[in-house]
Amino acid sequence: MASVTSVNVGLPRLVGFETTSLPETAIEKRPVPGPVRITAAGVEGNGVGDRANHGDEFMRVYAYSEEDYRWWETELDLPPASLRPGLFGEQLTTEGIDLNAALMGETWQVGSAVLQIAHVRTPCLTFKGWMGHTGHDPTAWVRRFALAGRPGPYFRVIEEGTVAAGDPIVVLDRPDHDVSVAMTFRALLIEPRLLPRLLEVDGLKDWVYERARFAAERL
Repeated sequence: MASVTSVNVGLPRLVGFETTSLPETAIEKRPVPGPVRITAAGVEGNGVGDRANHGDEFMRVYAYSEEDYRWWETELDLPPASLRPGLFGEQLTTEGIDLNAALMGETWQVGSAVLQIAHVRTPCLTFKGWMGHTGHDPTAWVRRFALAGRPGPYFRVIEEGTVAAGDPIVVLDRPDHDVSVAMTFRALLIEPRLLPRLLEVDGLKDWVYERARFAAERL
């Protein structure tokens, strides 16, 4: 059964590594006990450092899976379970559902909240700096993360509610297209020939549609 394994939050703080949002970042997330409320503004107790690039209505909640953490442990030659929940900056750590195979626009019930997949995570200098700060090799991390194709989705909030570790994840609605989180990520970062496919999806960011239309006009 698909479920939440950890709810993670963090607040902006000064850091000693390179970021895209100097002087503060909220990439560090730590698990919190008990139910946490998800509101229209995002996860309570969580903050945003780089408001120019994070935290808008398309990016209220970010999820990453235990399965993808296990994949990274193998890829990075790390001991099992050495990558902790929240390390990649996600508010929700999940298991039992393939986040990257999920379709853009899918609607999920997570705990008592209803969320909809609206964007994908793209790696940045802050993520690279954070990986180095936490003892991992940051060399070419942005490229490595991009090529791995395991970004995890961002969600908009459809209905407010609460979520806690152990809560089930239920897919309420799946749109009538096959544009997945992974495909969207590849289109934006690696395979621009896929960009026109994003025009099949409702509810994406304006700049995503602009890039998709530009690519379609050049075919």
